[in-house]
Parts: sequence; C-alpha cells; structure tokens
Amino acid sequence: MADEKDKYSFWTKYKRFAGNEILLYVIMIIGIILGLIIFSK
Repeated sequence: MADEKDKYSFWTKYKRFAGNEILLYVIMIIGIILGLIIFSK
C-alpha cells in the first residue's frame, strides 16, 4: 500500500513538472540547432 502511494505521488509530481521539462528540452534543442546554424555559416 505504501509503495502504491509513493508511486502515485511521484507520478502526480512528474505530471505537474512534465510540461515544464518538455518546454525546457524544446528550448534547449532549438538553441542547439540555432547555434549550429550560426556557427556553420
């Protein structure tokens, strides 16, 4: 029972921060791509 509660709280926390993490990764990927384009010219 305790493990299920921990998993539930973990997943609710993960879902809460998942959107921000995805946004952060998207910004990082765009930044890397823009950096490669700028330095390749």
